[in-house]
Amino acid sequence: MHTPRFCRALLCAATLAALASCGGGSSSHAEIPPERVPAAVAQLDDLAAQIMERSGIPGLAVAVVHQGKTVYAKGFGVRKVGESTPIDPETVFQLASVSKSIGATVVATQVGKERVSWDTPIVRDLPWFSLNDPKTIAQLTVGDFYSHQSGLPEHAGDDLEELGYTRQEVMERLRFLPSAPLRSRYAYTNFGITTAAQAVATAAGVDWEDLSRETIYAPLGMAATSSRYADFIARGNRAYPHIRASDGGFEPGPIRQPDAQTPAGGVSSNVLDLARWMNLVLHEGKYEGRQLIPADALLPAISPQVMTSPASEGRAAGYYGYGFNVSTSQAGHVQQSHSGAFLMGAGTSFYLLPAADTGIVVLTNALPVGAAEALCLSYLDLVQLGHVSRDWYALVEPSFTDMTKPFGRLAGQAFPDSPAPALPAHAYAGAYGNDYYGDARVEQRGDELVLLLGPVPKVLSLQHWDGNVFVFEPDGEIAPAGSRSAVDFAIGPGGVADSLAIELYEETGLGTLSRR
Repeated sequence: MHTPRFCRALLCAATLAALASCGGGSSSHAEIPPERVPAAVAQLDDLAAQIMERSGIPGLAVAVVHQGKTVYAKGFGVRKVGESTPIDPETVFQLASVSKSIGATVVATQVGKERVSWDTPIVRDLPWFSLNDPKTIAQLTVGDFYSHQSGLPEHAGDDLEELGYTRQEVMERLRFLPSAPLRSRYAYTNFGITTAAQAVATAAGVDWEDLSRETIYAPLGMAATSSRYADFIARGNRAYPHIRASDGGFEPGPIRQPDAQTPAGGVSSNVLDLARWMNLVLHEGKYEGRQLIPADALLPAISPQVMTSPASEGRAAGYYGYGFNVSTSQAGHVQQSHSGAFLMGAGTSFYLLPAADTGIVVLTNALPVGAAEALCLSYLDLVQLGHVSRDWYALVEPSFTDMTKPFGRLAGQAFPDSPAPALPAHAYAGAYGNDYYGDARVEQRGDELVLLLGPVPKVLSLQHWDGNVFVFEPDGEIAPAGSRSAVDFAIGPGGVADSLAIELYEETGLGTLSRR
């Protein structure tokens, strides 16, 4: 059984966060000597250079905070392959899922103002919202979505975003997905968090993007940070995303437009701004003497709410709070973290270690390979243990390699030499659809069939494979490079297709579209 595609498509960082608690060290809570942080910081230049060389990524930026100050901020490599402009601490990157943790602090500001609580039902502010099981909708809360316990399947709605549906349209269609009982499992969902954020913004009477700016970015002086894609594109000093090149290196790729799920993946920032934000979280909502978030409003977000990985020999259990991973290190210290990834070219990570009043953030401009996580975990080792306990890059890189494997039962295979012939084009052409994916059409254009999907139809060229099986090459964020999706037509008694099944979407249980 292959790894679920949506789990691979956007980093579910809880698994990697648990790696920081694995094996080798003492499980007792040992006090951290004060000299450990400056000694660890002194090694970051070399560690970053080693990670750059081993991973081959074009560039990264790093910042470290300690005792309320930014004690390290530096860029490495270039913004774009083929150009010489270097990355510096002011270079803005797309953050991907690190946006979830930042968004959680935005929610906490509204909890502090008593506009919402983590236990506020979603339907109080979004009365039109529903899920597959309407009996539980009245109990579904902001916290359920921020801890990924809504019952929605992993990455619910990401496929609709890829097809061009708006944030509102995706949220409205989530009710068609099969769902598990409320709070019965942890399943990572971008549009679950986005829906909760939308409810909070509605309660505040302002859109999410402005709420984020007014409550967190502006008060912290995060002038380079935004929850709008247009602001990222307008930055002169921004990192370009990079994907794998045919030679195994990296090349500039298309830029991900994540506005539809911006509370979950659409923030852009630089390490200097994120250092300010890390200090806010480390100091329980206080920044430079101002209590921007009441401590009791923030505490639930950075506390365990649901187990994400059970304890095993040599490894403590991993948990998710509200938008934060929460784990216990091998040295016995609590740490909060999150990673983010776009297959289209971003890998990011931060870790906070309250016992040492320190945090590190690493932003990279390439699809995820584990570079950001390895550098963070090496720093944590140096602070807690005085040495790097293992080759973190060697440990985490295989997880990312698996995550970026091509999808599809026919991926990587040669086209059949003697395929069974297809039926005439009119047997397949026509209108199809279902409630979740909406309307689709199959048309003949010249010598080929095309599949049109989405509200502004995305045109997918169908190549004949064998008999009534066709294939197309998915692109964008939904499937790794080299993926190939089968489209299986079911032929009815009249010799005309009654339905088509799209392999790319079968994991939702709704990948079959019936003829209209």
